[in-house]
Amino acid sequence: MYALGRHRIHHARRSQFHITRRSYYSFIGRAAYRGAKWMLVAGAGVGSMKYVSSKVDETHENVSQRLRQPYDFVMSGVHDIGTRFRNLSIKAGEYSDNMRKRQETLEVDPKALLQGIVYSSISSPMYLLAGSAEAPHKVKSDGADHHPKENPHKKEETKILSFLSSGTGGDMDKEKERKVQEEHGKLKDELSTAREGAKNREMGRLLEDNEKLRNSINSERSESHKKEQELRIELIKLQESYKRDLEKLRADNELLRHLVKNTNVKPQTIKKSIIDMYADVLDTLSHNDTSYKIQDHLPRVVVVGDQSAGKTSVLEMLIRARIFPRGHGEMMTRSPVQVTLGEGSRHTAQFKGTDRVYDLSSEAQLYELRKDVERRMRKNLKDGETISSEVISLTVKGPGLHRMVLVDLPGIISTETSGMKPRTKEKLTEMCSKFMKNPNAIILCIQDGSIDAERSNVTNIVQAHDPKGKRTIFVLTKVDLAEQNMANPSRVKKILEGKLFPMKALGYYAVVTGRGPQDDTVESIGAYEEDFFSRSKLFRSGAFRASQMSTSNLSLAVSECFWKMVKDSVEQQADNFRAMRYNLEAEWRNTFAGIREMDRNDLYEKAKDEILDDIACLHKITPLEWESLLQDAIWEKISPTIVDDIYLNAAECDNASNFNTKVDIALKDWTDDLLPQISIDVGWHTLFKQLETIIFSKANKDKDTADLFLPLKKDILNEIEKQHKWQTNAQKRLSVIQKNALEDTAVTNKMQWDNSIAFMERILNERIRTAKTDLDKCIGPSWSERWMGWKTRTPIESQSVAAKNELERLLIANEFHPKELETDELTTVRKNLQTQGVDVPYEIICNVWSKLYKLSFLKRSLACAQQCRKAYYHRSVACNAVECNDVVLFWRATRMLEITSNAIRLQIMNTEAQRIEKEVKQYLENLSHDEEKKKELITGKRVDLAEELRRVRGIQDRLESFIDELRQDHS
Repeated sequence: MYALGRHRIHHARRSQFHITRRSYYSFIGRAAYRGAKWMLVAGAGVGSMKYVSSKVDETHENVSQRLRQPYDFVMSGVHDIGTRFRNLSIKAGEYSDNMRKRQETLEVDPKALLQGIVYSSISSPMYLLAGSAEAPHKVKSDGADHHPKENPHKKEETKILSFLSSGTGGDMDKEKERKVQEEHGKLKDELSTAREGAKNREMGRLLEDNEKLRNSINSERSESHKKEQELRIELIKLQESYKRDLEKLRADNELLRHLVKNTNVKPQTIKKSIIDMYADVLDTLSHNDTSYKIQDHLPRVVVVGDQSAGKTSVLEMLIRARIFPRGHGEMMTRSPVQVTLGEGSRHTAQFKGTDRVYDLSSEAQLYELRKDVERRMRKNLKDGETISSEVISLTVKGPGLHRMVLVDLPGIISTETSGMKPRTKEKLTEMCSKFMKNPNAIILCIQDGSIDAERSNVTNIVQAHDPKGKRTIFVLTKVDLAEQNMANPSRVKKILEGKLFPMKALGYYAVVTGRGPQDDTVESIGAYEEDFFSRSKLFRSGAFRASQMSTSNLSLAVSECFWKMVKDSVEQQADNFRAMRYNLEAEWRNTFAGIREMDRNDLYEKAKDEILDDIACLHKITPLEWESLLQDAIWEKISPTIVDDIYLNAAECDNASNFNTKVDIALKDWTDDLLPQISIDVGWHTLFKQLETIIFSKANKDKDTADLFLPLKKDILNEIEKQHKWQTNAQKRLSVIQKNALEDTAVTNKMQWDNSIAFMERILNERIRTAKTDLDKCIGPSWSERWMGWKTRTPIESQSVAAKNELERLLIANEFHPKELETDELTTVRKNLQTQGVDVPYEIICNVWSKLYKLSFLKRSLACAQQCRKAYYHRSVACNAVECNDVVLFWRATRMLEITSNAIRLQIMNTEAQRIEKEVKQYLENLSHDEEKKKELITGKRVDLAEELRRVRGIQDRLESFIDELRQDHS
């Protein structure tokens, strides 16, 4: 049996089943037990059966215990099991002869019996212990194998069965078989009962110890929870007591304030508080520090959160007044609002740079304040933008307010709606990042507790700027709604322990900021919050500690963190500004030595005074200077009309009467339509020309600033020229004066006559020079110019010279030739030129004739004027013999010039100069408030350096004053 078992094992180890060591030794033990037991029972007598059974039971118990132990114990007992198996096999051989002799008396078929033994002791352990997926082979009574797959051990099993069945025959006694089976069953039952008993006893002992331990833990937990509840209730009572005492102190303070107000004691000047000084530092930096960005490194409390998460409500609870615009489901905060909190006897609010003080205890003034905040936000929105980065500064004072500076930012959105400007979501994120990237800013992260935590946008942004949570305070709002709606209260505990969100924070707080209605007061909200936390299931279940709840604890924690950050950072910034100031002052001394340091505002004031002094110099121009300037300017403008259009056309008349008639008609039409407007335009241009001459004159000006003020002066002059309009009624008055002057033909004295002739001669001489110049340009260079200057005439100029020579003959033949050439005369001139070998077009002939005739007429008129000099006393005779009516025309023009220049001079000196001075003053006043325009007009390295010096000095002085007060306040 032993040899066949070892042969079976050896064959299995070489087969495809790969029996493990543990399966291998298990197989040996189970085969030894089953085979030895049945063989010895079948072959031994009644006496020997007890001995063998005891040995088998002992072996079975040892093997069972070994199999129940871990793998290492099974391995250690392998050799012992093998030794026992060999001993039992030897004894089985001794009784084999007896078994053959007694097989006739047995009724049980040994073949079937041993066949079951082999399959139960060999096949089953291999499959069960080796973990094979194949089922054990089933053998029918006739020994046929009906398994669907071929059994690789079939041959070995056949050999074993043949060996066991050889030499036996007959059946075993049924009674003895029954007894053996009963004995075997009893043994199995006893073994099973022993096992179950030991297992039950061990399990009972363990359950009893576990129950004792559980009862002990529950008892300690219950006692601890009871003590915790008592401490929480006691803490809530202490907080309520503190609030009642604080309210009593506020009431006493208000009563004392009214008593002081009703007395006649003069109030003393109140020194600016330390928080106001710090707010001034922040405002100064935000408005002036455009190059260094130091304001981004000074502490403030930045309130960020998703839209409608309750940021503004938390801020209002810290302020203890509902001062911000309200709305449901829409963006209400559209620009950053910086709120400076400080202590005061009255609960008031005031915008930076205004005198209006709002009483926050009055609902009417609270409503006005909310409207004013909303109006300022909408005013900051430019070009249809949804949000603005311009900060609204507000100061709030009241009894018991913690001193700090808070910045309320617009809520972060997930989606841009149709009414929003493109890129609004990106701009919101950039704005929040701009404030949060300040390394000294305290981030107040607001999270809505009534929604799923996975919908939060703000936590990721906060984590990006403060990954370690060294300056972040987490606030969970709407805890009352969270308690009502949350199916898993442990999520609130995880949030407030910092285990749910990836971000970290210095502290976690739970607050209730309202019950829903917008008209709830801060007092009613505070009472509701206190009542909620006193009966909160979350609080009683330990979801958060008492120090983590209520806005009062939050306000205290934020204030402490704020002032700690202020102390740690402000002195370092003061040192930085001190070093900047030293460097800038050294640069000024090296670059602008000997020049007084003046910033842009100082330079602007200096330029303003200089420009106003220049405008005042207009009154220093004498009336004669004004009239001379105006006469020259007006005559230059109207001389082409009088000489070319009126005088030359009227001179074609054949008698004095027609001449005068034509002149009168032309003068009247011209005076009605154009002359008054031309005169006013000339006066306007003359005024501004003199103003420009005075302003840009460098006489009596500072050489260091003369060039620096040029852009500003040009801008002012251009702006005033656009704005200034001549008085409308002045044109009507001037038209009447000019008509009367031109209608007067009476020359009352010889002096006027001589002055008219002198004026006429001067004008005619100027016109002759002009006409001669035009004619010379037409005919080209003269002989001397060609000889001396190496110049030549063009073909057109040569044709013009030939035409001029031929036309001069025509004028010599007829001195009083009409202005226009007849067709026959034109043809004759051209044929004569062709005879000379020069073909001149009609256009050139006409062009040369107009210039030549004009020059001839002017010379003839000049000769007549000289003849009329002596004809004053004989004008009636002279006018028929000598044409002196043109002298009267020029006298009328001279008279009109004198009267017009005098009227315009009076208008300038009495009205227009004063109006210009007022306009300049008003423009300079408006410009003084336009910093961007001033920066554009007054610029340069000198100005920029002086501006930086002024800015750095101002900030440094404010920082040092604040540091001194801070040291005294905490000493």
